[in-house]
Amino acid sequence: MREEEMNKQNEAPQPQQEAAQPEEKEPAAQPQPEEAAEAREADGEKKEEEKRSRFGKKSKDDKQIEALKAKLDDAEKKAAELKDRLLRTAAEYDNFRKRSAREQDAAFGNGLSWAVEQILPILDTLEMAATAPCADENYKKGVEMTLNKAADALAKLKVEEIQAQDQPFDPNLMSAVQQVPAQEGQESGAVVQVYQKGYRLGEKVIRHATVVVAE
Repeated sequence: MREEEMNKQNEAPQPQQEAAQPEEKEPAAQPQPEEAAEAREADGEKKEEEKRSRFGKKSKDDKQIEALKAKLDDAEKKAAELKDRLLRTAAEYDNFRKRSAREQDAAFGNGLSWAVEQILPILDTLEMAATAPCADENYKKGVEMTLNKAADALAKLKVEEIQAQDQPFDPNLMSAVQQVPAQEGQESGAVVQVYQKGYRLGEKVIRHATVVVAE
C-alpha cells in the first residue's frame, strides 16, 4: 500500500511553476548635477577653443595683410625717394649743362672780343686812309675793299658797330670827350660827331664809341 501511495504521489501532476516574470527595465541613469556641470564646462571649453582657433586664424590673416601693407608703404616711400633723387639729379645736370654752356659762350666771347679789340686799331687806320685825300684812285679803292671785307668778317663773327651818330648819348655804349653847343636842328644830349667807332658782341661792349655830344 505504501508503495502504491508513493507511486501515486509521484504520478500526481506537479504544480506548475510560476510563470517567469518579465524583467523590469532599469530606468536610465540620470546624470548627476556634477556630471552635467562638467559636460557643460567641457562643451563651453570646446566652443571657446573653436572660437579662439577661428579668431586666431583671422588674426593671423590680419597680421599678414598688415605686413604686406607695411611692405607696400615702404616700397612706395622708396620709389618716391628715388623719383625725387632722379628729378634732383636731372635738374642739377640741366643746371650744370646750362652753366657750362654759358661759361663756354662767355669764354668764347671773351676770346673773340680780345681778338677783335686787337684788330680795331688796324681798322681805324684803314678808315683814316679811306677818308684822307688821295690822288691814287686804285690805292683808295683797295683800302675801301679791305674795309668792306673786314666789315663782312665782323658781321660773320656777330660783331657789330655801335650806331652813335645823331643818337641820344648812352653812357653804356659811348664815351663823351667833348660837349659843344647844340646847332639848329640838333637836340640837346645827341651825338653830333664820332671820333672813334665803337663795337660790341651781343650785349658785351668791345670798345665804347668816342663821341662829341651837344649841350
